[in-house]
Amino acid sequence: MSAPVLTFFNNKGGVGKTSLVYHLAWMLTELGQSVLVVDLDPQANLTAAFLSEGEIESLWGDPEAGVARTIYECVRPLTQVGDILPPDLIKVQPEEALQPALFSMSPELHLLPGDLSLSGFEDELSAEWPKCFQSTDLFRPFRVVTAFWQVMQGGAEECEADYILVDVGPSLGAINRSALIATDFVVVPLAADIFSRQGLRNLGPTLRRWRTDWQRMVANWTEPAFDLPRGAMQPLGYVIQQPSIRLKRPVQAYDKWAKRMPAEYAKNVVGAISEDDADWSEDPNQIAMVKHYRSLVPLAQDARKPIFHLTAAEGARGSHAAAARDAGRDFATLAEEILRRIEEASPGASGGE
Repeated sequence: MSAPVLTFFNNKGGVGKTSLVYHLAWMLTELGQSVLVVDLDPQANLTAAFLSEGEIESLWGDPEAGVARTIYECVRPLTQVGDILPPDLIKVQPEEALQPALFSMSPELHLLPGDLSLSGFEDELSAEWPKCFQSTDLFRPFRVVTAFWQVMQGGAEECEADYILVDVGPSLGAINRSALIATDFVVVPLAADIFSRQGLRNLGPTLRRWRTDWQRMVANWTEPAFDLPRGAMQPLGYVIQQPSIRLKRPVQAYDKWAKRMPAEYAKNVVGAISEDDADWSEDPNQIAMVKHYRSLVPLAQDARKPIFHLTAAEGARGSHAAAARDAGRDFATLAEEILRRIEEASPGASGGE
Protein backbone atom coordinates (compact mmCIF):
# COMPACT_ATOMS: atom_id res chain seq x y z
CA MET A 1 0.00 0.00 0.00
CA SER A 2 1.22 3.50 -0.82
CA ALA A 3 2.03 6.07 1.84
CA PRO A 4 -0.46 8.98 2.05
CA VAL A 5 0.91 12.17 0.49
CA LEU A 6 0.15 15.46 2.26
CA THR A 7 1.03 18.58 0.25
CA PHE A 8 1.10 22.16 1.57
CA PHE A 9 0.06 24.49 -1.23
CA ASN A 10 -1.04 28.04 -1.84
CA ASN A 11 -0.86 30.26 -4.89
CA LYS A 12 0.39 33.02 -2.56
CA GLY A 13 3.99 32.91 -1.36
CA GLY A 14 5.38 34.27 1.89
CA VAL A 15 2.77 32.64 4.16
CA GLY A 16 5.20 30.53 6.21
CA LYS A 17 4.48 27.35 4.25
CA THR A 18 8.00 25.94 4.36
CA SER A 19 8.36 26.60 8.08
CA LEU A 20 5.04 24.87 8.65
CA VAL A 21 6.13 21.74 6.75
CA TYR A 22 9.47 21.71 8.55
CA HIS A 23 8.00 21.93 12.05
CA LEU A 24 5.18 19.48 11.34
CA ALA A 25 7.64 16.91 10.02
CA TRP A 26 9.59 17.07 13.26
CA MET A 27 6.46 17.01 15.39
CA LEU A 28 5.00 14.00 13.61
CA THR A 29 8.13 12.06 14.54
CA GLU A 30 7.57 13.20 18.13
CA LEU A 31 4.12 11.61 17.85
CA GLY A 32 5.55 8.32 16.68
CA GLN A 33 5.15 8.66 12.90
CA SER A 34 7.95 7.96 10.43
CA VAL A 35 8.00 10.76 7.87
CA LEU A 36 9.49 11.36 4.44
CA VAL A 37 9.79 15.06 3.57
CA VAL A 38 10.02 15.93 -0.13
CA ASP A 39 11.15 19.35 -1.36
CA LEU A 40 9.41 20.04 -4.70
CA ASP A 41 9.88 23.79 -4.57
CA PRO A 42 12.56 24.73 -7.13
CA GLN A 43 13.78 27.35 -4.63
CA ALA A 44 14.73 24.48 -2.24
CA ASN A 45 14.10 26.49 0.91
CA LEU A 46 12.99 23.40 2.84
CA THR A 47 16.24 21.68 1.96
CA ALA A 48 18.13 24.71 3.30
CA ALA A 49 16.18 24.43 6.57
CA PHE A 50 17.39 20.88 7.12
CA LEU A 51 20.94 21.04 5.74
CA SER A 52 23.97 23.25 6.21
CA GLU A 53 25.45 25.23 3.34
CA GLY A 54 28.35 22.79 3.20
CA GLU A 55 26.00 19.82 3.00
CA ILE A 56 24.03 21.48 0.21
CA GLU A 57 27.23 22.29 -1.68
CA SER A 58 28.20 18.63 -1.52
CA LEU A 59 24.68 17.60 -2.50
CA TRP A 60 24.62 19.82 -5.57
CA GLY A 61 28.16 18.98 -6.66
CA ASP A 62 29.07 16.82 -9.61
CA PRO A 63 26.45 14.05 -9.85
CA GLU A 64 27.57 10.46 -9.44
CA ALA A 65 26.49 8.00 -12.09
CA GLY A 66 23.46 6.04 -10.97
CA VAL A 67 23.05 7.92 -7.67
CA ALA A 68 20.12 10.30 -7.23
CA ARG A 69 20.65 12.54 -4.22
CA THR A 70 17.98 15.14 -5.10
CA ILE A 71 14.49 14.95 -6.56
CA TYR A 72 15.78 16.37 -9.84
CA GLU A 73 18.50 13.74 -10.14
CA CYS A 74 15.78 11.10 -9.71
CA VAL A 75 13.77 12.35 -12.69
CA ARG A 76 16.54 13.76 -14.89
CA PRO A 77 16.99 10.53 -16.89
CA LEU A 78 13.47 11.08 -18.23
CA THR A 79 14.73 14.15 -20.07
CA GLN A 80 16.86 11.82 -22.16
CA VAL A 81 16.30 8.10 -22.81
CA GLY A 82 16.47 6.74 -19.27
CA ASP A 83 13.99 5.98 -16.52
CA ILE A 84 13.42 7.14 -12.96
CA LEU A 85 16.25 6.57 -10.47
CA PRO A 86 15.55 5.54 -6.86
CA PRO A 87 16.19 8.34 -4.35
CA ASP A 88 19.23 8.33 -2.08
CA LEU A 89 17.44 9.70 0.99
CA ILE A 90 19.02 11.67 3.80
CA LYS A 91 18.17 10.50 7.29
CA VAL A 92 17.72 13.51 9.55
CA GLN A 93 18.98 12.77 13.03
CA PRO A 94 16.28 13.78 15.51
CA GLU A 95 17.09 15.51 18.76
CA GLU A 96 16.14 13.95 22.06
CA ALA A 97 12.36 13.74 22.09
CA LEU A 98 10.33 16.27 24.04
CA GLN A 99 8.68 13.38 25.84
CA PRO A 100 10.05 9.89 26.56
CA ALA A 101 9.49 7.56 23.62
CA LEU A 102 6.64 5.12 24.14
CA PHE A 103 6.95 3.30 20.84
CA SER A 104 8.32 -0.15 20.09
CA MET A 105 10.19 1.27 17.10
CA SER A 106 11.75 4.72 16.96
CA PRO A 107 10.11 6.94 14.34
CA GLU A 108 12.43 8.29 11.67
CA LEU A 109 12.60 11.43 9.58
CA HIS A 110 14.03 11.33 6.06
CA LEU A 111 14.53 14.07 3.49
CA LEU A 112 14.42 13.91 -0.29
CA PRO A 113 16.22 17.18 -1.04
CA GLY A 114 15.20 19.79 -3.55
CA ASP A 115 17.31 21.16 -6.36
CA LEU A 116 17.35 24.50 -8.18
CA SER A 117 17.74 22.51 -11.39
CA LEU A 118 14.22 21.14 -10.92
CA SER A 119 12.81 24.12 -12.81
CA GLY A 120 14.42 22.64 -15.94
CA PHE A 121 12.02 19.69 -15.73
CA GLU A 122 8.99 21.98 -16.19
CA ASP A 123 9.13 21.93 -19.99
CA GLU A 124 9.21 18.13 -20.03
CA LEU A 125 6.15 17.96 -17.80
CA SER A 126 4.28 20.52 -19.90
CA ALA A 127 5.02 18.66 -23.13
CA GLU A 128 3.95 15.23 -21.87
CA TRP A 129 0.75 16.26 -20.05
CA PRO A 130 -1.52 16.57 -23.15
CA LYS A 131 -0.08 13.36 -24.59
CA CYS A 132 -1.80 11.43 -21.78
CA PHE A 133 -5.04 11.98 -23.73
CA GLN A 134 -3.78 10.34 -26.92
CA SER A 135 -4.84 6.85 -27.98
CA THR A 136 -1.47 5.11 -28.23
CA ASP A 137 2.08 5.23 -26.83
CA LEU A 138 0.97 6.24 -23.33
CA PHE A 139 3.85 4.74 -21.36
CA ARG A 140 6.23 7.68 -21.57
CA PRO A 141 3.68 10.49 -21.04
CA PHE A 142 2.33 8.83 -17.89
CA ARG A 143 5.82 7.94 -16.70
CA VAL A 144 6.89 11.57 -16.91
CA VAL A 145 3.81 13.21 -15.37
CA THR A 146 3.73 10.71 -12.48
CA ALA A 147 7.48 10.74 -11.92
CA PHE A 148 7.26 12.63 -8.63
CA TRP A 149 4.74 10.15 -7.23
CA GLN A 150 6.81 7.18 -8.38
CA VAL A 151 9.94 8.60 -6.71
CA MET A 152 8.15 9.56 -3.49
CA GLN A 153 6.50 6.19 -3.08
CA GLY A 154 9.76 4.40 -3.79
CA GLY A 155 11.44 6.51 -1.14
CA ALA A 156 8.61 5.93 1.35
CA GLU A 157 8.87 2.18 0.84
CA GLU A 158 12.62 2.29 1.37
CA CYS A 159 12.41 4.21 4.67
CA GLU A 160 9.06 2.71 5.75
CA ALA A 161 7.45 6.14 6.04
CA ASP A 162 3.95 6.44 7.46
CA TYR A 163 3.40 9.79 5.74
CA ILE A 164 4.95 11.84 2.95
CA LEU A 165 5.00 15.62 3.47
CA VAL A 166 5.56 17.74 0.36
CA ASP A 167 6.55 21.38 0.08
CA VAL A 168 5.84 23.08 -3.26
CA GLY A 169 6.27 26.59 -4.62
CA PRO A 170 3.37 29.04 -5.07
CA SER A 171 3.05 28.65 -8.85
CA LEU A 172 0.24 27.04 -10.84
CA GLY A 173 2.67 25.57 -13.36
CA ALA A 174 3.48 22.07 -14.57
CA ILE A 175 5.74 21.13 -11.64
CA ASN A 176 3.01 21.78 -9.11
CA ARG A 177 0.41 20.13 -11.29
CA SER A 178 2.42 16.90 -11.24
CA ALA A 179 3.04 17.33 -7.53
CA LEU A 180 -0.68 17.69 -6.89
CA ILE A 181 -1.76 14.66 -8.92
CA ALA A 182 0.62 12.78 -6.60
CA THR A 183 -1.25 14.19 -3.60
CA ASP A 184 -3.88 12.58 -1.41
CA PHE A 185 -4.49 15.51 0.96
CA VAL A 186 -3.92 19.26 0.68
CA VAL A 187 -3.37 21.75 3.49
CA VAL A 188 -3.58 25.43 2.55
CA PRO A 189 -1.38 27.80 4.58
CA LEU A 190 -2.72 31.35 4.61
CA ALA A 191 -1.91 34.79 5.85
CA ALA A 192 -4.88 36.89 6.86
CA ASP A 193 -4.57 39.40 4.02
CA ILE A 194 -5.93 40.28 0.58
CA PHE A 195 -3.18 38.36 -1.22
CA SER A 196 -4.12 35.05 0.41
CA ARG A 197 -7.76 35.71 -0.42
CA GLN A 198 -6.83 36.08 -4.09
CA GLY A 199 -4.64 33.00 -3.83
CA LEU A 200 -7.69 31.00 -2.70
CA ARG A 201 -9.66 32.29 -5.68
CA ASN A 202 -6.94 30.96 -7.98
CA LEU A 203 -6.24 27.77 -6.05
CA GLY A 204 -9.68 26.20 -5.75
CA PRO A 205 -10.66 26.20 -9.45
CA THR A 206 -7.16 25.03 -10.41
CA LEU A 207 -7.30 22.03 -8.07
CA ARG A 208 -10.70 21.04 -9.44
CA ARG A 209 -9.48 21.34 -13.03
CA TRP A 210 -6.33 19.29 -12.36
CA ARG A 211 -8.34 16.63 -10.53
CA THR A 212 -10.87 16.35 -13.36
CA ASP A 213 -8.18 16.25 -16.07
CA TRP A 214 -6.28 13.55 -14.21
CA GLN A 215 -9.38 11.38 -13.81
CA ARG A 216 -9.98 11.63 -17.55
CA MET A 217 -6.36 10.69 -18.26
CA VAL A 218 -6.45 7.65 -15.99
CA ALA A 219 -9.69 6.52 -17.64
CA ASN A 220 -7.98 6.93 -21.01
CA TRP A 221 -5.22 4.41 -20.15
CA THR A 222 -7.35 1.33 -19.66
CA GLU A 223 -4.42 -1.04 -19.06
CA PRO A 224 -1.67 0.92 -17.28
CA ALA A 225 1.78 -0.65 -17.24
CA PHE A 226 2.53 0.61 -13.71
CA ASP A 227 0.71 1.95 -10.67
CA LEU A 228 -0.78 5.44 -10.94
CA PRO A 229 -1.69 7.94 -8.22
CA ARG A 230 -5.33 8.61 -7.47
CA GLY A 231 -4.85 12.37 -7.66
CA ALA A 232 -7.45 12.91 -4.93
CA MET A 233 -6.11 16.33 -3.83
CA GLN A 234 -8.62 16.27 -0.97
CA PRO A 235 -8.60 19.55 0.98
CA LEU A 236 -8.09 19.04 4.71
CA GLY A 237 -8.45 22.70 5.61
CA TYR A 238 -6.38 25.81 6.04
CA VAL A 239 -3.87 27.12 8.55
CA ILE A 240 -3.71 30.86 9.16
CA GLN A 241 -0.16 31.84 9.93
CA GLN A 242 1.86 34.64 11.43
CA PRO A 243 -0.71 37.04 12.85
CA SER A 244 0.23 39.54 15.51
CA ILE A 245 -1.65 38.49 18.63
CA ARG A 246 -3.13 40.71 21.31
CA LEU A 247 -5.14 39.02 24.04
CA LYS A 248 -5.22 35.86 21.87
CA ARG A 249 -6.95 37.73 19.03
CA PRO A 250 -5.46 39.08 15.81
CA VAL A 251 -5.03 42.82 15.65
CA GLN A 252 -7.60 44.71 13.62
CA ALA A 253 -5.98 44.39 10.18
CA TYR A 254 -5.64 40.63 10.55
CA ASP A 255 -9.08 40.25 12.07
CA LYS A 256 -10.66 41.94 9.07
CA TRP A 257 -9.21 39.40 6.64
CA ALA A 258 -9.44 36.41 9.00
CA LYS A 259 -13.20 36.92 9.08
CA ARG A 260 -13.33 36.67 5.28
CA MET A 261 -11.32 33.47 4.97
CA PRO A 262 -14.08 30.99 5.94
CA ALA A 263 -16.36 32.14 3.11
CA GLU A 264 -13.52 32.41 0.58
CA TYR A 265 -12.14 28.97 1.40
CA ALA A 266 -15.57 27.33 1.45
CA LYS A 267 -16.58 28.85 -1.88
CA ASN A 268 -13.36 28.49 -3.82
CA VAL A 269 -11.73 25.34 -2.43
CA VAL A 270 -14.57 23.24 -1.02
CA GLY A 271 -17.29 24.43 -3.36
CA ALA A 272 -19.67 25.16 -0.49
CA ILE A 273 -21.36 28.25 0.92
CA SER A 274 -20.34 29.97 4.13
CA GLU A 275 -21.60 33.17 5.67
CA ASP A 276 -19.54 36.28 5.07
CA ASP A 277 -17.64 37.54 8.11
CA ALA A 278 -18.24 34.24 9.91
CA ASP A 279 -16.49 33.57 13.20
CA TRP A 280 -13.16 32.31 11.88
CA SER A 281 -12.38 30.61 15.20
CA GLU A 282 -15.43 28.36 14.72
CA ASP A 283 -14.86 27.57 11.05
CA PRO A 284 -14.60 23.77 10.64
CA ASN A 285 -12.30 24.26 7.63
CA GLN A 286 -9.74 26.08 9.77
CA ILE A 287 -7.24 23.59 11.14
CA ALA A 288 -5.41 26.09 13.33
CA MET A 289 -4.00 29.57 13.67
CA VAL A 290 -0.25 29.38 14.18
CA LYS A 291 1.50 32.17 16.03
CA HIS A 292 4.61 33.92 14.78
CA TYR A 293 7.34 33.07 17.25
CA ARG A 294 9.35 36.12 16.23
CA SER A 295 12.81 36.17 17.83
CA LEU A 296 12.83 32.39 18.21
CA VAL A 297 12.72 31.96 14.42
CA PRO A 298 16.30 33.14 13.70
CA LEU A 299 17.56 31.15 16.69
CA ALA A 300 15.99 28.01 15.26
CA GLN A 301 17.29 28.77 11.78
CA ASP A 302 20.84 29.18 13.07
CA ALA A 303 20.60 25.91 14.97
CA ARG A 304 18.82 24.17 12.05
CA LYS A 305 16.27 22.67 14.36
CA PRO A 306 12.60 23.31 15.17
CA ILE A 307 11.71 26.00 17.66
CA PHE A 308 10.54 23.46 20.21
CA HIS A 309 13.97 21.75 20.22
CA LEU A 310 15.88 24.93 21.12
CA THR A 311 17.97 24.77 24.28
CA ALA A 312 19.22 27.40 26.72
CA ALA A 313 22.66 27.17 25.10
CA GLU A 314 21.03 28.26 21.82
CA GLY A 315 19.27 31.26 23.36
CA ALA A 316 16.00 29.76 24.61
CA ARG A 317 16.12 31.20 28.12
CA GLY A 318 13.45 32.75 30.31
CA SER A 319 10.51 33.91 28.22
CA HIS A 320 12.12 32.38 25.12
CA ALA A 321 12.19 28.98 26.82
CA ALA A 322 8.52 29.33 27.72
CA ALA A 323 7.68 30.33 24.14
CA ALA A 324 9.61 27.31 22.82
CA ARG A 325 7.55 25.04 25.08
CA ASP A 326 4.38 26.77 23.86
CA ALA A 327 5.47 26.10 20.28
CA GLY A 328 5.84 22.42 21.08
CA ARG A 329 2.31 22.25 22.46
CA ASP A 330 0.90 24.25 19.53
CA PHE A 331 2.52 22.09 16.87
CA ALA A 332 1.58 18.90 18.70
CA THR A 333 -2.05 20.03 18.68
CA LEU A 334 -1.81 20.95 15.00
CA ALA A 335 -0.18 17.65 14.01
CA GLU A 336 -2.74 15.63 15.95
CA GLU A 337 -5.58 17.53 14.28
CA ILE A 338 -4.13 16.92 10.82
CA LEU A 339 -3.78 13.20 11.56
CA ARG A 340 -7.36 13.12 12.82
CA ARG A 341 -8.63 14.80 9.66
CA ILE A 342 -6.71 12.42 7.43
CA GLU A 343 -8.18 9.42 9.24
CA GLU A 344 -11.67 10.92 9.18
CA ALA A 345 -11.48 11.97 5.52
CA SER A 346 -10.37 8.63 4.15
CA PRO A 347 -8.92 6.02 6.49
CA GLY A 348 -6.04 4.23 4.81
CA ALA A 349 -6.05 6.64 1.84
CA SER A 350 -3.21 6.07 -0.59
CA GLY A 351 -2.14 6.63 -4.15
CA GLY A 352 -2.18 3.70 -6.57
CA GLU A 353 -3.62 0.31 -5.78
